[in-house]
Amino acid sequence: MKPAPRLKTVAPPPLSAITGPPHLALTADHAQAGSGYSSTLIVTGYPETVGPAWLEPLLAWPGHMTVSVHVAPLPPADAAARLRTQRARLEASRRLADDHGRLGDPTVDAAAGDAADLADRIARGASRLFTVAVYLTIHARTQPQLTEAVTAVQTLAASMMLDTQPATWRQLHGWTSTLPLGADSLAAARIMDTDAIAAAFPFASPDLPGPLPGKPSLTGGILYGLNNTSTGLVWWDRWQQHNYNSIVLARSGAGKSYLIKLDILRSLIDGVHVAVIDPEDEYTALAEATGGTVIRLGHPGARLNPLDIPAGDIRSDALTRRALFVHTLITVLLGQTPPPAQRSALDKAVLAAYQLAGIYNDPATWNNPAPLLRDVCDALETQATPAATDLAARLHPWTDGSYSGLFNGPTTTVPAGQLIVWSARHLPDEMRPAGMLLALDAIWRTTDTPATTAQSARRLVVVDEAWTLLRDGEGARFLYRMSKAARKRHTGLTIITQDVADILGTELGQAVANNAATQILMRQSPQAIAAVASAFGLTRGEQQLLLAAERGQGLLIGGSHRAAFNAVASRGEHRLCTTGLEFNETYGDS
Repeated sequence: MKPAPRLKTVAPPPLSAITGPPHLALTADHAQAGSGYSSTLIVTGYPETVGPAWLEPLLAWPGHMTVSVHVAPLPPADAAARLRTQRARLEASRRLADDHGRLGDPTVDAAAGDAADLADRIARGASRLFTVAVYLTIHARTQPQLTEAVTAVQTLAASMMLDTQPATWRQLHGWTSTLPLGADSLAAARIMDTDAIAAAFPFASPDLPGPLPGKPSLTGGILYGLNNTSTGLVWWDRWQQHNYNSIVLARSGAGKSYLIKLDILRSLIDGVHVAVIDPEDEYTALAEATGGTVIRLGHPGARLNPLDIPAGDIRSDALTRRALFVHTLITVLLGQTPPPAQRSALDKAVLAAYQLAGIYNDPATWNNPAPLLRDVCDALETQATPAATDLAARLHPWTDGSYSGLFNGPTTTVPAGQLIVWSARHLPDEMRPAGMLLALDAIWRTTDTPATTAQSARRLVVVDEAWTLLRDGEGARFLYRMSKAARKRHTGLTIITQDVADILGTELGQAVANNAATQILMRQSPQAIAAVASAFGLTRGEQQLLLAAERGQGLLIGGSHRAAFNAVASRGEHRLCTTGLEFNETYGDS
């Protein structure tokens, strides 16, 4: 019987063969790893003084570059010996100059003072010395691109008072020194103290973060503008946040309407359905240019019946929801909450008006024509009680008097289309809060039905000059309830206001702001900056930015992420978004 053949054991390939490039070619000034090229620069000279985040310009460079910082503590005995030697050399230079009658060298005097100060801090344990090496590896797809990129990085470093030298004939050592291996193969370090090293690390980046390793790349979002403090873009996707709401705070003339129009245009391209509450006719031209619908409240024949039950809503409490909204509307019309006796009379009158119209708690009856606000007043007068009679008299201007045009008939316009603008420009000031509330309610009725909620289409509701509603208690409560419930209905709410006190001065206004995952601050007045800084946790630099911001500049806040930006538009977008001839043409052509 023959013995079984022995199996040959094959040694596993080394880790470098699995994780490394397929081939590596080295020259004096660059390395070719696979199909890419790289070149390493060594930082050999540093400025005399550095400020916070002094390495940030290198990290924000828009090309593909790896910045490697190697830090190793220097033993205290070695640090003390080096300092003594350095101080002795500086002192010898000063005494030699004195002996020969020469004037002192200011550079030597300053260095001697710094060395003495550093020695004192080290002796007290307030600072330590470290060896620090900074290497820059620039990557490119082709050799000409690499040469151009290296020149750009050297120019940038020179502007930061950093001297750089190529790792000539040591490109392999440079490449490995900037890999995440923790190995300094170049050993071109110099000594720094704790403060200089701490200032090198940018604990906050001016750019919004990208996806984490292993996470899928972002596929949505829109461009808000160019980053003010780096060369990057501010690209943000509200639909990837924990809620889809946003708030925009800016003083008059800061460019907030321009920014929101850009947001709307780019959201339309992204397939989002948009509805706008427009108090000043600023969005009608945009709607007409994009094939949207404009509903002009206040024009003859434009009516909204607040007692309409949404078509297709078969929920058992749909009638109750309408009755409750009538209470909200009456409170806004009167400017105050009616006394308890009048609220009780109003509730009975609303139900009686529905019953006279043949509408009960049976969904089969909800297709009947809805009663009008005038019918509710008639039902109040029928009760013949002092509270009901008084309330009916107070509602007379809106049912049969000067302000009845918006309510004295069935709803005349059913909104349809991807962009719908509800213009309140032609409403009297006394009617504007009620008109905006009715428009919001009409938008919400088309969003809150079960059939609409089940659809995947995203919806954006923009409320411009929201202070009109926020000043009214019931209007603010309606906005708050809408901001809380919008996400479950694939809807984002955008609140725009120039009156900071209305959004931050009340608990409801603060709640609306807190329910906005995307917050945009633009130019602020000196009187309001303290309240804004307290509410949004602004640094002193961010406060100065908002006080001095030019038109179109702002600060985007998304959770812990912040980015200062300057809104930019194409020529076509600029023509659609500009509302004043005084707007700087170069702003839109950027």
